[in-house]
Amino acid sequence: MSSAPLTVVFDLDGTLVESAPDLVEALNVVMAAEGCPPIPMAEVRGMMGAGARALVERGLAAAERTPAKERVGELYALFLEHYEAHIADRSHVFPGVDAALDRLDASGAKLAVCTNKLERFAVKLMGELGIASRFGAIVGGDTYGVAKPDAAPLLGAIAQVGGDPARAVMIGDSGTDVAAAKAAGVPCVVLSFGYTAVPPRELGGDVVIDHFDELEGALARLGLA
Repeated sequence: MSSAPLTVVFDLDGTLVESAPDLVEALNVVMAAEGCPPIPMAEVRGMMGAGARALVERGLAAAERTPAKERVGELYALFLEHYEAHIADRSHVFPGVDAALDRLDASGAKLAVCTNKLERFAVKLMGELGIASRFGAIVGGDTYGVAKPDAAPLLGAIAQVGGDPARAVMIGDSGTDVAAAKAAGVPCVVLSFGYTAVPPRELGGDVVIDHFDELEGALARLGLA
């Protein structure tokens, strides 16, 4: 077994941060621009996890709208403009995150983020919430030219902090995270309170937890703590 320190890689939206309120607001600006009614928060939570453009496309599909490719691009740009200006109006870290990061840091673990959010938005959101400095790497959906579920961003995040994939774990909330972890050959801990249309315990993760206070126990069950 590798003697390398443990590398813990977190997804961002729906994992570390409750960002849905600001994402929903941005999506509904787009919907209004298309003359569509707003989409409720509960419905949008199941559309998230694959990045902002996919969220826009899923929102339009839910409203049974199929605008031309050029119009989708315009709406995506509108989404990004609004979201960047309001990225942390109502977003906040989930309960237990700061204490869990403190414990992992004290244990010598290397910490990174791997999200499908554009890198500059991930850095901005984490900076405004005061957690960016906790992580040795922040990898976005555009950092390596491919996004999760491709393994490259996850493996890149591990490499950026000097970690070993044989001593790494992905912490996420969606099928995208589970698939990326499987592609990279690392275990995945799924959080039950994030953003997924599929029940968390049906995503195929190795362990499912309901609160960050349970994270160390999950790592122990995986033989990583």
